[in-house]
Amino acid sequence: MDTAAELGPGPDGEHGAEASASPVRRMSLWPPPRSSRHTGRRRRKITITAVVLVLLLSLGAGGYALWASVLDETAAPSGDNDAPVSAFEGSWSGQMRQVDTDGTPVAEWDAQVRIEEDAERGSTAWTTFSCSGTLELSARDGDRLVYAYTETSDPQDRCVDDSELTVWPNEGGGLDSEWASVTDDGTRMVSTGVLE
Repeated sequence: MDTAAELGPGPDGEHGAEASASPVRRMSLWPPPRSSRHTGRRRRKITITAVVLVLLLSLGAGGYALWASVLDETAAPSGDNDAPVSAFEGSWSGQMRQVDTDGTPVAEWDAQVRIEEDAERGSTAWTTFSCSGTLELSARDGDRLVYAYTETSDPQDRCVDDSELTVWPNEGGGLDSEWASVTDDGTRMVSTGVLE
């Protein structure tokens, strides 16, 4: 059987020749001394990382405050053109004039609207048609509040199940109003009037 010395490559690169001397001259069991030339660079990296972290945390807090104000935009006045919520609160009534898509008069009817404190919700009764329903604030556009109407009572089946009420203050101290709905056959109806 051949030995390892006989199988190792020699100076000619062939097996069986005498092994050449190792290029490693001296080995140490101790690691080489650390260089001190990178110490300043490490300190700068740590300082920059700390500054970036502080900036991100402060932006995070500011970002949260900005996001919270955006979410609260529909509930509270947010600009100079916005009417105060108190201008909408209370009980209102008036006569509506309904027209179809062509502007042809369809009906006149009486409406009673109650808007609760903070103007988030309300209720309404269409006394001419014996219908009633609930109102829930769905949007705010300047001095206009938009409510989604959901019918809760319609004993004679004369009213639409869903519609949209838009109200805004007028100079006389009342509310101008517009009801928009789509009938079962797909006709868009708009009713306008003044609530006092």
